[in-house]
Formats: sequence, structure tokens, C-alpha cells
Amino acid sequence: MSATASRSWSASTCPAGRRSGRCGGTRASDCARAPRVGCGALAANVPLIPRPFATFEGDSVAIEQKITTLSNGLRVLTSTIPTAQSAAVAYFAGIGSRGEDPRTNGLSHYLEHMLFKGTTTRPTAQLISQAIEGAGGNLNAYTTHEITCYWNSVPFEAAGTGIAVVADMIQHSLLSQEEIDRERTVVQQEIRRGHDNPGQWVGELLGKATFGDQPVGWPVAGSIETVEALNRPDFAAHMDSYYTASNSVFSVAGNVEHEQVVELAQAAFGNLPQGQASSVVGAKHGLPPEHVIVEQRELEQTQIALSMQALPRRDPDRYALEILHTILGRGMSSRLFEEVRERRGLAYSVGSRVSRFQDIGSFTVSAGVTRAQQEEALQVIVEQLHKITDEPVAADELTRAIDYAAGSFRLSFEAPMSYGQRFGEQLLQDGQLEPVDETVAKIRAVTAADVQRVAKRVIAPGEYAIAVVGPSATEDRLAQILAG
Repeated sequence: MSATASRSWSASTCPAGRRSGRCGGTRASDCARAPRVGCGALAANVPLIPRPFATFEGDSVAIEQKITTLSNGLRVLTSTIPTAQSAAVAYFAGIGSRGEDPRTNGLSHYLEHMLFKGTTTRPTAQLISQAIEGAGGNLNAYTTHEITCYWNSVPFEAAGTGIAVVADMIQHSLLSQEEIDRERTVVQQEIRRGHDNPGQWVGELLGKATFGDQPVGWPVAGSIETVEALNRPDFAAHMDSYYTASNSVFSVAGNVEHEQVVELAQAAFGNLPQGQASSVVGAKHGLPPEHVIVEQRELEQTQIALSMQALPRRDPDRYALEILHTILGRGMSSRLFEEVRERRGLAYSVGSRVSRFQDIGSFTVSAGVTRAQQEEALQVIVEQLHKITDEPVAADELTRAIDYAAGSFRLSFEAPMSYGQRFGEQLLQDGQLEPVDETVAKIRAVTAADVQRVAKRVIAPGEYAIAVVGPSATEDRLAQILAG
């Protein structure tokens, strides 16, 4: 169970992060993983640089996707993968922290925790987990600014159990005040843990710096104070308003048949009230007055995060933004990694991130640096942002970025849960599905002119928000650097 704030991250979560060594191993022998050859004559006959494989032509594995709307308005989506050994079951409610007010900030995430605490059918948390884990599966949930998802993954023959457990949690949760009080401390400890993690906390501060005091800028998990004040009537009202058929999507992916899933969903969710789809308060655009936030801490490393307001979910330029993001900050061949880390040695981890909401988004660069190198690192980052707006991307760099983005997108669909969650979210938030091959085709259609045009849309010199956690220059000095 987690509060997945779309912007909360650590600089170490960039593609080059989470590594003890350059390539992820803890020993020198773990790095590179290049083919090794023996000694003597055999070695002389082995080319040092292997020839590339021929490009294979063909289509993706056929995944049949169907949607049926039940009589109460619940949309049931299946992604049938005949070769899968599992079934990924996911229920999505169209509500997250953007649907909260200052008093109830954190309610969606807190409620997500509570639905695991017992139902009228399975009155304890242990019975809920045993139902799934007893089949060899696993279960969890996540909350974002705009949705809440409850999911489990089970062997395909146990799909009926997976469906029944989720439906039970959604409709028959006990929400006992005793459990609410007990879990309150758990949620508050989760918030404290985030505060103690500089890489995560800088993301929370950056939300405030980028969007200001509005729901899209608030933390998904809320605060210690707001969580302390929430009680059973708040949870019950929240469920009555938002956990309704018209505001939900039920998605199952894996070795399943659509008609059978619909039959099971009708039996499990047929009594879910119809309700109506929720809407969020429109985001205010433009940088807030407090867009430079520094939290001085005695740390060995300073976490910096720089952000710009960017494109919403359905913006036609989202594919070009993905290529811009890839060129600047995805992987060890990105511009920021090459310039900030490889060429200058200013950071261990540096990367970029794109976050998209219904009506707004953000583009972010983050890095972990020493205090002595903070200003130089920030100057280099700003220079790279300006460069990509001023100079067209070279053809070979564009090709590499497109191949990276298209390839990594395909690789993200190796597991049934990837289909279940991505397309469940897509159906709920966009009202339609975009097949994998269609997305890949749109990525591959991006031109250098598209990248530069989108860079000019998103990157406006001086229009940056920044958050810093650790030993840092003053807010005034950081503002001077950002101004160029």
C-alpha cells in the first residue's frame, strides 16, 4: 500500500540510480557484463565488437482487449493473454488527493489502507491476505493525485478468487473506528518516513513549488495533522461519493476469457451503486509566488529538483515530450547524465521525469550533489535545458532516443499486471484505450522539429520551480542561477 504521488521520487530513481556500481552490481565483476573470451588463439578469433543482429520484422503478440459496461455503469475491461500463467485483477476508483480539501487531504490514501483491514465476509486483515496468498498470489494498492487502485495477481485458475476478494474489499469493508485509530499511526509513520528520505521529501516540496497551494500541489498522503483528524464518517462519505460504478473501472488481464470475467464481475459488483463520475477542481496555471523552496539539513548530499509546468495527459504533444525527456534525462546516454556525471563528475545520479495529470503536468530534473558542487550542477542543468530549446536535435541522437523510448515502452508490458494497470487507468481517465502498437507508432513519428517545438512550450527560461533538501545556497542565489 502506497501513496504514489506522481511527482515523488528520489534522484536515485533515475535510470542510472539504484546501483552500487555503475552497472548495478556490488562488485567490479558485476559491472559491464561484457562477453569475455579466453586466452590464446581462441581469443584472437573472437571480435571485440559483435556485429548487430538483423532487425526483426513482425507484429506484437496479439492481446485481445474487450470492454463491457454493466447495467450499473461499471466498465469491465479484459486483456486476454493466452500464454500467461497469471491473472492480474485491478479495481480503479476515479478519486485521489485532487478530490480532497485542506481538511481531508490524505483521506484517499488513508482509506486505501483501511480497505485491507477486514470485511463482513473476511473480518480481519489476515483473512483478506490469506485468500490471495493462499493461492500463491499477492495483493496491494496505490493512490495517486487522481485515482486509487486495488490489485491482486493470482494464478489464472484462481482469477475468481482474485475478483471476489477485491469486490468484497470495495463493497463490504468494516471501517471500524478501532482499526482506523490503529492504522492512523501506520499512515503517519509512512509520512514521517518520507520526510526522513531527502530524495522523496524534495519531491513533496517541489509539488508545492511547482503548483502552489492547490490539490495538485498537495502531498497524496496528507500531513500528520490532517491524518490525525480523520475518522469513520469521513471514510464512509468518501466511499459513498466516489466508490461508485460510474466512477470506476474493473480490469483483469492474463489468461482469462472476457465473457467469464464479465459474468463474475456482474455477480461481484452488480450491487455497486451507480453514482456518477467525479471531476477535479481545475488546476491553476503559472508559477506560484513561492517557487523556490530550500530546506536546510545537515546531510552528506544535497537533493535538488527543478521543475516546469508541462502538458496534461491527453495533449497531442505528449509523445514529443517523451522524446525530449529521453534525450535529456533517461538512461546513461542521456545529455544530463553525460554532462553532469560523466564529463564533470558533479553527481552520482541525475535524471528527468514527466508527470501528467488531467489538465496540467510537470517536467522535472533531479540530482543528488555535494554542497560544494550544487551551484555548478544547477548551472549545467539550466544550460542543457536552454540548449535543447535553441538547437535542433541531431538525427542520430533523435533516432537513439526514439528507439529507447519505443523499446522501453514495449518492455514495460512483460507482465499481465502491466496491461491490467496501464489500460485500466487509461480507460478510467481517458475514456478509451490506445493500443501498444499505436503508441509506439506515434513515438516513432516524432521529428526533431517536434522536440524543439515542445521544448519551447515547456522550457521557459526563468520559469522554473526548484526545491532543495540539504546543505544549500540561499533561495536568492538559486533564483539568480535559474534566471540565467
